[in-house]
Amino acid sequence: MPPLNGKGPAAISPALFRAIRYLAEKEGVSSDRVIQAVADLSRLFTKERADLSRPYLDDPAFAAAYLQYFLPVNLSKIQVLLDELPDESCSQADDRFTVLDIGSGPGTGALAVLDWWCSRQPVMTGALSVVAVDNQQAALRQAQQLWKHYCRQAHVGNADLQTREGDVQQKAWLGQMRQGASFDVVILANCLNEMYMDVKDPIAARTDLVTELLALLAPHGTVMLVEPALRETARALHQVRDQLLQKGRCNIYSPCLHHRNCPALVNPDDWCHEERAWQAPAGIREIDEAVGFIKDALKFSYLLLRTDGRMIAPRSPNTFRIVSELRKLKGDTRAWLCNELGRSEVGRLERAKSATNSAWEECQRGTIIRIEGITRKEGASLGRIPEKAIVDIVRSV
Repeated sequence: MPPLNGKGPAAISPALFRAIRYLAEKEGVSSDRVIQAVADLSRLFTKERADLSRPYLDDPAFAAAYLQYFLPVNLSKIQVLLDELPDESCSQADDRFTVLDIGSGPGTGALAVLDWWCSRQPVMTGALSVVAVDNQQAALRQAQQLWKHYCRQAHVGNADLQTREGDVQQKAWLGQMRQGASFDVVILANCLNEMYMDVKDPIAARTDLVTELLALLAPHGTVMLVEPALRETARALHQVRDQLLQKGRCNIYSPCLHHRNCPALVNPDDWCHEERAWQAPAGIREIDEAVGFIKDALKFSYLLLRTDGRMIAPRSPNTFRIVSELRKLKGDTRAWLCNELGRSEVGRLERAKSATNSAWEECQRGTIIRIEGITRKEGASLGRIPEKAIVDIVRSV
């Protein structure tokens, strides 16, 4: 996949991948078992989701597969979103940047932040403090081992990881968190969809949990929710979003450009997700080749939630987020857009291309764009970008 809008693809740092490989090799699981476990876990995450309630990381082969394959992928998604945070989230962190990683597993969020934080030195001048919470002691031990190995190899001395064992769904651990400092970032990555699966109203239960997490934020802080890009999990996240907004619990910093109900929920076949280019490490590419996967992009659904009213871009009826790929048709290029007016399909005919609307062809899923002059024929749902329309990219991905 080529670089997007002039940006190179996201890439995991060599230091972090070395730390992951170091621990994975200590597990002593053969490469053949790892490859089979990657295929089995992928099927569990996508097609056999009813079995996710069991502690799959207790299986040594699954644990090794998660370390070598899914951990690098998932932490790369978190780093992409850390880069999306407003600069004030870092500059207002005083002398310590504080992070809470909920349902951390082997430290997915914690390691993502550590590596990202190190890459931003010396801009971030203070120390780093991360708390990881998970109900599996073995996973927390792995998080500590990975953290220590990375810090030793990268000569990091002012970064601290604390672990807390606890059932995230039971919320008993929240009492300890409330007694501590407020957090600059709270991360809940790839686990919200696995929670409260057996209760009568899982969406309400998940919304209540996120509400508790919002109360732990510093005034400039962000709750980061990352979920798989599957229709089922993404639509569940959209429902949590709507309930949070209806209760006035927060504002959406990203990806949404409005606080109305999610228009992707109107049609049961719709859902919203991201796709970001990614430079996979050699070890990931080797597993992909053996299993038959292609991991050249990061696909996920997400929400960045705040309580200070900040948004990633100013609201406007002419400002949209592109929520689909640009589809190249014969003499036409179309995409689905979303803003406060809902979801709409817009296209530009090749013969209507001009100097003022040429930015249209540089767009992709996730691009925030301003378009002035969209036209629609009476009774038509498809909007058109005419030759005289103005297309400006507000924010690329």
